Amino acid sequence: MDPATNIGSPAQQEAHATRSRLVLDREERLVKDGILRMGSLVEAQIRGGVASLVSRDLGRAASIVSGDAAVNDAQREVTDTIATTIATQAPVARDLRFLLALNHVAFELERIGDHASSIAKQTRWLVGTPTPQVGPAIESMGNIAADLVAGILRALIDVDDRLAREVAARDDEIDHGYRRMFAEVIEAMRGDPGQIEGGTRLVLAGHWIERIGDRVTNIAEDIVYLATGQVEDLNR
Repeated sequence: MDPATNIGSPAQQEAHATRSRLVLDREERLVKDGILRMGSLVEAQIRGGVASLVSRDLGRAASIVSGDAAVNDAQREVTDTIATTIATQAPVARDLRFLLALNHVAFELERIGDHASSIAKQTRWLVGTPTPQVGPAIESMGNIAADLVAGILRALIDVDDRLAREVAARDDEIDHGYRRMFAEVIEAMRGDPGQIEGGTRLVLAGHWIERIGDRVTNIAEDIVYLATGQVEDLNR
């Protein structure tokens, strides 16, 4: 058989390339949809974790802690799809960059879910424990963090680097809120040593919220990379 026959005619090659492109596009959509579902779960986890802490709602806190398993399952589904796509479709250039970036986004979202669970876990230590009155500050920081997750998902949908930078810039609001809250808690604990246990738990919760902001910034950097092909440090 003529070797040229094995390669196929130009029309056959074009048809094969078109089919391969359609399959790869479908797989990439599956990954992106999985990331968006995962992000929605994580956003709800943040809001619920902070609400349970502020209201001292042990039942809700337990629900948030158990709900972290759904986030972990969603990450595994995304990473499995990415691994299968790379193995079977052998993507290169932009497609490979896209899949690897989304794999990192999934990792960051999973860690954000862990932070939300850690916030909820502090609730049981605060029930009946004297604490500094910084609930509104914690709630405000938590709402901003959840809003940032929602915003970065919108940026991801369109691979919008401008919006990604705007979302990352709002991390400063969380940082400033955390510093103010930390100072208030320290002052309260100095005035009343009986609040040291509760104050320490609130500082831990504030720290986890602050880390969520940092991880959203990491995702923003992934989006900038997808849009421009350039690595940019947005966490300044």
